[in-house]
Amino acid sequence: MPYNTEALNAYLDQHRDRFLDEFGQFIGQISVAADGRGVPEMAELVAERFRQLGADVTVYPTPGSPVIYAEMGPQDAARTLMIYNHYDVQPEDPLELWETPPFEMVIRDGVIYGRGTSDDKGELLSRIQAVEAWRETQGELPVHIKWVVEGEEEIGSVHLEEWVDEHAAMLAADGLLWEGGGYDEVGRPMFGLGGKGLAFFELHCQGADHDLHSSVAPIVVNPAWRLVWALSTLKDHDDNITLDGYLEHQRALTDEEWARIDAVQLEFDAMRKRWGLDGWLKDLDDPAARRRYISEPTITICGIHSGYGGPGSKTVLPAEASAKLDFRLVDGLTSQLAHDLLRQHLDRRGFTDITITQLGGEEFAASPPGSLVERAAIAASQESWGKEPNMYPWLPGSGPIHQLSTRLNIPAIFAGTTWHPNARIHSPNENIHVKDYFESMRFTASFLAHFASLKA
Repeated sequence: MPYNTEALNAYLDQHRDRFLDEFGQFIGQISVAADGRGVPEMAELVAERFRQLGADVTVYPTPGSPVIYAEMGPQDAARTLMIYNHYDVQPEDPLELWETPPFEMVIRDGVIYGRGTSDDKGELLSRIQAVEAWRETQGELPVHIKWVVEGEEEIGSVHLEEWVDEHAAMLAADGLLWEGGGYDEVGRPMFGLGGKGLAFFELHCQGADHDLHSSVAPIVVNPAWRLVWALSTLKDHDDNITLDGYLEHQRALTDEEWARIDAVQLEFDAMRKRWGLDGWLKDLDDPAARRRYISEPTITICGIHSGYGGPGSKTVLPAEASAKLDFRLVDGLTSQLAHDLLRQHLDRRGFTDITITQLGGEEFAASPPGSLVERAAIAASQESWGKEPNMYPWLPGSGPIHQLSTRLNIPAIFAGTTWHPNARIHSPNENIHVKDYFESMRFTASFLAHFASLKA
């Protein structure tokens, strides 16, 4: 549908300083889901910003962080759009690696620094500000919006599924605009129709009730060795997954899915340079690396801890050892299945003493191509940047998209402008470019217009 882009852009320019000041308030409010710091205050800050739009807002308590639900736009609109964001952030550790205070907005050389700038406060607030700009310059919204904002995304959205099940009757929508999306190494828009699943586990092996002198090693079980031996059964020396039954459960991809994977444009040289690599695992060529990156499940050791790791030497036999692993899951694998396969695999090999604690889980989700939300995002990308986005059939990363898209049967898309290759998401010095923050508002407005007007 046509809309007055000049008036909208003028409004964004006129209110630029105020919008940035609001962003500073969002960044300045701590909201770390891992330990709960500042979460209630952040939830109220978000709810109040929705109220300023005149939205119908409800803050739903959960056993963890509140879920904020806001509706706006005409009830009798031809189409309803659901939008998902989250207001929680990752912990700021390690603090000593930050060049600016993590919970203070600092703008330097056109870049905004602070925890949550890119993931996900920048996108959340810029979308809210886009709705304000639309209403002030175009009038009523062209669609009815149902906005779900949670506060536990960074710890696995542990209470979102229960909330969705309880309120499913009010959550019907024609499409779902998810968080995320951004630019690749050459400035090309990068969107996705879903994401891999995720299962996160802690493995623990207990020996003596305290660390012992290492001279007792000939007669006392070493939990560190037990854990290393157990982990070594999950992959071979060529990096092939050897977890019993794991690969057999993945669904075979169709020719169309392989074609969509092969069509994803990756800047391989830039990726290797950014990561400090000379080549890919197993000497893969670039086309094979693309297929493996997007299509295959993973088992990753994220960290191992046991005994003494400080400076110098300390001759101890550790009392315990632990490892944290994540499994990226493709279609056919679930987080519960991954847990069960892992438990059975270890038990068969005599590692019944190693405990498994599941710390989080997300399920694979991918919307079919050609949906209204995908076509609206492509049209908005063409209008905003004059180019089609780099469209992943599903992203290699994970999120709780299945809890809304799959459970409610709503086609979804990751689309936006807030991520870029050096955004340092989850790391010190997280950032977003000032221009991308305001591009998010323009893209959101364009998306609303196309979502309202494209043929079903």
